[in-house]
Amino acid sequence: MRTVELLLNEAADLAVREAWRRLADAGLPSQARHRSPTNSPHLTLAACPELTAPIRWELAEVAAALPLPVRFTGVVRFERPTSVLAWALDPDPELTALHRRVWEAVVSDTPPDALNPFHQPGRWRPHITLGRTRRAGAFAGRRVPELLPAPPLSARLTTLRSYDTETGALEILATHP
Repeated sequence: MRTVELLLNEAADLAVREAWRRLADAGLPSQARHRSPTNSPHLTLAACPELTAPIRWELAEVAAALPLPVRFTGVVRFERPTSVLAWALDPDPELTALHRRVWEAVVSDTPPDALNPFHQPGRWRPHITLGRTRRAGAFAGRRVPELLPAPPLSARLTTLRSYDTETGALEILATHP
């Protein structure tokens, strides 16, 4: 599976890593525990089995629109098959439009049953994951927000990349040459 993700500017990246550290120091699930060199704060936009040439062409157009300013809105928790603690991002019109362009690129050359429905426009909730675990309710009932630094008031999404979940390879998705 290939993800399509956006990376944060340096100051926001450092703030997220500080939140990861605080969660880990408190013994809570934290992305800091993922020691892979490819682990970095990111916003996932979509995932598909393959980045075909038509998808790549459209994603290069998306990359040309970066950087994109965003606003953090606070802590959010998700209970899906996993428990997730994250900092939510404001789904303002610019971020929503960029996400829709990525979704449309991926949908244009991917079988619908191969796509994650949580990434579909209208269901997608932009967030930067701080901690994740398979233990249901791991963050419920805890005073987690007090452990965390305040999220940055604003940030910039600077780089479009893809992560290959099978090989662990990262690829920066740049504009057309």
